Amino acid sequence: MREYLESDLGFYYGVGAFIIAIFVIGLIAVAIIDPDGVDTVGLVGLTGGFFVFMLVYFVSISIQRLEDGENV
Repeated sequence: MREYLESDLGFYYGVGAFIIAIFVIGLIAVAIIDPDGVDTVGLVGLTGGFFVFMLVYFVSISIQRLEDGENV
Protein backbone atom coordinates (compact mmCIF):
# COMPACT_ATOMS: atom_id res chain seq x y z
CA MET A 1 0.00 0.00 0.00
CA ARG A 2 2.80 2.39 0.88
CA GLU A 3 4.47 1.87 -2.51
CA TYR A 4 1.19 2.67 -4.25
CA LEU A 5 0.77 5.96 -2.37
CA GLU A 6 4.37 7.02 -2.97
CA SER A 7 3.64 7.73 -6.65
CA ASP A 8 1.88 10.94 -7.56
CA LEU A 9 -0.99 9.24 -9.36
CA GLY A 10 -1.47 6.71 -6.58
CA PHE A 11 -1.69 9.58 -4.12
CA TYR A 12 -4.27 11.37 -6.30
CA TYR A 13 -6.40 8.22 -6.50
CA GLY A 14 -6.12 7.82 -2.73
CA VAL A 15 -7.24 11.41 -2.17
CA GLY A 16 -10.17 10.88 -4.55
CA ALA A 17 -11.27 7.76 -2.68
CA PHE A 18 -10.94 9.62 0.64
CA ILE A 19 -13.08 12.51 -0.63
CA ILE A 20 -15.77 10.08 -1.81
CA ALA A 21 -15.72 8.35 1.59
CA ILE A 22 -16.09 11.67 3.44
CA PHE A 23 -19.01 12.64 1.16
CA VAL A 24 -20.81 9.34 1.75
CA ILE A 25 -20.23 9.57 5.52
CA GLY A 26 -21.61 13.12 5.45
CA LEU A 27 -24.74 12.02 3.59
CA ILE A 28 -25.28 9.20 6.08
CA ALA A 29 -24.81 11.60 8.99
CA VAL A 30 -27.37 14.04 7.56
CA ALA A 31 -29.82 11.19 6.98
CA ILE A 32 -29.44 10.02 10.59
CA ILE A 33 -29.43 13.43 12.29
CA ASP A 34 -32.16 15.15 10.26
CA PRO A 35 -33.90 12.90 7.72
CA ASP A 36 -36.14 15.77 6.56
CA GLY A 37 -33.21 18.20 6.29
CA VAL A 38 -32.50 17.63 2.61
CA ASP A 39 -35.37 17.12 0.17
CA THR A 40 -35.15 14.93 -2.92
CA VAL A 41 -34.40 17.77 -5.32
CA GLY A 42 -31.64 19.08 -3.09
CA LEU A 43 -30.17 15.62 -2.65
CA VAL A 44 -30.19 14.95 -6.39
CA GLY A 45 -28.53 18.31 -7.03
CA LEU A 46 -25.93 17.75 -4.33
CA THR A 47 -25.00 14.24 -5.44
CA GLY A 48 -25.15 15.19 -9.13
CA GLY A 49 -22.80 18.11 -8.61
CA PHE A 50 -20.45 15.96 -6.56
CA PHE A 51 -20.51 13.28 -9.28
CA VAL A 52 -19.57 15.85 -11.93
CA PHE A 53 -16.78 17.19 -9.68
CA MET A 54 -15.34 13.70 -9.13
CA LEU A 55 -15.71 12.87 -12.84
CA VAL A 56 -13.63 15.91 -13.75
CA TYR A 57 -11.12 15.00 -11.03
CA PHE A 58 -10.59 11.46 -12.33
CA VAL A 59 -10.55 12.57 -15.98
CA SER A 60 -7.82 15.04 -15.02
CA ILE A 61 -5.82 12.19 -13.48
CA SER A 62 -6.23 10.18 -16.69
CA ILE A 63 -5.02 13.12 -18.75
CA GLN A 64 -2.03 13.47 -16.43
CA ARG A 65 -1.21 9.80 -17.04
CA LEU A 66 -1.41 10.33 -20.80
CA GLU A 67 0.91 13.34 -20.60
CA ASP A 68 3.45 11.32 -18.60
CA GLY A 69 3.28 8.51 -21.14
CA GLU A 70 1.97 5.93 -18.67
CA ASN A 71 -0.52 3.22 -19.60
CA VAL A 72 -4.13 4.10 -18.90
